[in-house]
Amino acid sequence: MKVIPRAARVYIGCALLGAGACALPALRPGATVPWGTAALLAALYALCELPARCRLLGRALGAVPMGTGSFFPVLLASALLLPPAAAALTAIPGSLLARVEEPPAAPRRAWRAAATALAVWAAALTAGALGGPTALGRGPDAPDLPYALLPAGAAALAFCLALTALDGGIRATAGGLPLRTAWRGLLGRALAPHTVHGLAGLMMAVLWRSTYGPVAALFVLLPMYISCWVFAQYHRERAAHQATIRALVQAVDIKDRYTRGHSERVGHASVLIARELGMTEDRLDVVRFAGILHDVGKLGVPTRVLTKDGPLTPEERQVIELHPEYGHEMVRGIGFLGEARAAILHHHERMDGSGYPYGLHGEQIPEFARVVAVADAFDAMTSTRSYSRARPVPTALAELERCAGTQFDPRMVAALTQALDRHGWQPAVTADEPVPRPAVTADGTTGASPRPEPVPPPRGPLPAPAAKEPA
Repeated sequence: MKVIPRAARVYIGCALLGAGACALPALRPGATVPWGTAALLAALYALCELPARCRLLGRALGAVPMGTGSFFPVLLASALLLPPAAAALTAIPGSLLARVEEPPAAPRRAWRAAATALAVWAAALTAGALGGPTALGRGPDAPDLPYALLPAGAAALAFCLALTALDGGIRATAGGLPLRTAWRGLLGRALAPHTVHGLAGLMMAVLWRSTYGPVAALFVLLPMYISCWVFAQYHRERAAHQATIRALVQAVDIKDRYTRGHSERVGHASVLIARELGMTEDRLDVVRFAGILHDVGKLGVPTRVLTKDGPLTPEERQVIELHPEYGHEMVRGIGFLGEARAAILHHHERMDGSGYPYGLHGEQIPEFARVVAVADAFDAMTSTRSYSRARPVPTALAELERCAGTQFDPRMVAALTQALDRHGWQPAVTADEPVPRPAVTADGTTGASPRPEPVPPPRGPLPAPAAKEPA
């Protein structure tokens, strides 16, 4: 997102004001703040986040975390060791130094600093209310275990809840999502990591207060760095997955010039539908893969059939109808695709059982396949190609609704309609010079006139999104 919506800018501004109000008491004259501890923790957190920002330093140290969050134990230790206002201050330098993957960088860093400071403040306030600083002990005094687990666990929970609430708000304002959708799944994904971070933060705080001092607390960061290394390897593997998918899609686009860009748009539309259905983030990634790769089997179809100008013969139609099975064979061994493999195989099945390749019907058709089928037909109708003119979005949606229950799952059609009402859709032109060819309906039939009207009426019940490509 290169342009931040106004609602999101206001939300970020409110978060900044809130963070400033939380940290301000530490800066007032006469405030009792252990500045030495606060400065050390702030510098330590900033130093932990710096390698991800500095490429040279990152290469020198090896694989580094991809973003903020890997060294939250430092912040949770500060929540146990410092007053709330001072703890909030320790989060700001590191959050401002953390790596930003997408522009604009300045408001993203400001948001990260404000959200993290507010979360640390909430954690410190919770720990203080439960007697956390006293339970840690000091010097030769042993910590009050297991009671110290209570304030540490409560602080980690408060930290997690605050970040989750704030992140859900920014997703709602920046992405235009409903509040329930924006917050769905965030807490479940964050709770376990933040619990682990809370325990590591407690260990740091206990060692910090012990006779061994802050130096001993640094040893807690070693396993955290190892976890960061594992995290970085995961992201490298994910980047390799993305590169594999891009290569396959590019090969399809080169072979079938008529549908260039179609795969990416189907992936986007599939995510819109899946998000409206309330799917979790990990499933959104997989359904996007399914949409992007749904036509990868065209690599096994002769080019003369894909690029033929004019209607397909029955024999050619039988050849092109093999592309879902070709695609499934191509991706069978790619484990990270998961449910996407079934979607590639079954995205041309119909709800009434008259589709291909296996004639599945209703709920027998995998959910992802039903999502991709709607996204595929919608993009086919709303894209201008060399052999058909684009249909307006409302007309395409009306056609999908006409075929709902027979060809398409009505739930998927309704989800797409709701998503487009919220986000809109930008139709694409995939060929430079559209020629007078019959217009395409959702179920693949074409008009008889060689020069179709700008908004052609829906016709016929056969499953194909184009005269040359059966649906």
